[in-house]
Amino acid sequence: MFTYAQNPRVYLDPTVISYYVADPSQNSQLALWQAESRRFWRNFQNQFAFVVSDTVIGEISRGDRAQARKRNAAIVHFPCLPFSAEAFALVQQLLAARAVPAKSREDAEHIAIATVQGVDYLVSWNHKHLVNENQRRQIYRVCEAAGFQPVTICTPTILMEGLVMKEKFVGKCYLPGFDPETYTDPVLEECARMRQEFSAQFKTVEERYAYLVAQGEKRRKQGYKYLPLPPHLTEYRPKDD
Repeated sequence: MFTYAQNPRVYLDPTVISYYVADPSQNSQLALWQAESRRFWRNFQNQFAFVVSDTVIGEISRGDRAQARKRNAAIVHFPCLPFSAEAFALVQQLLAARAVPAKSREDAEHIAIATVQGVDYLVSWNHKHLVNENQRRQIYRVCEAAGFQPVTICTPTILMEGLVMKEKFVGKCYLPGFDPETYTDPVLEECARMRQEFSAQFKTVEERYAYLVAQGEKRRKQGYKYLPLPPHLTEYRPKDD
């Protein structure tokens, strides 16, 4: 199905998955991102290899139950990237350097998992913490200082148009008056609820990662496909193992 040696790998964050499955909206900006997510999903799977992670699955499984079922069904055939000790260390560095806000550990996990495994692109509609030029510069600096080639973070539209190296994009991604720092809509609000619900179940970082490891082992037994860790990475194990 996928030719990972040839096709660039694309890590799907929960916002892209949520826009893809969301019910059609009358909100013009929301409807635009829905259309762009669907165009990317339907027209570019042969050019890219889509991947997710246990953190992605943990988030999209929360929130509205009907939407959660649709989100999980949409990604069920995409391979999952396992969590590594190197990814855990990079998460800590991203948070310590404030390249990602402390309350947004999930974003740091998405970045770290994709980065340490050499994923080519991380696509998102999260303009506050990911698809944000100032934020990206900080993220890239931390990843490079840790010895990694940063994953390219962009929107599906920018990736589709081949403009990932440009700092500014003028096209049909944003409507006039769009402010990425303040914009929100029902899909982004649902993504925030998903994240809060996922994070709220853990009292400590160790408990969180023990859960992710256990869920990964459970899904492997259920037949979900996980890509092997590259030989230079080490499987993450909770401290109390």
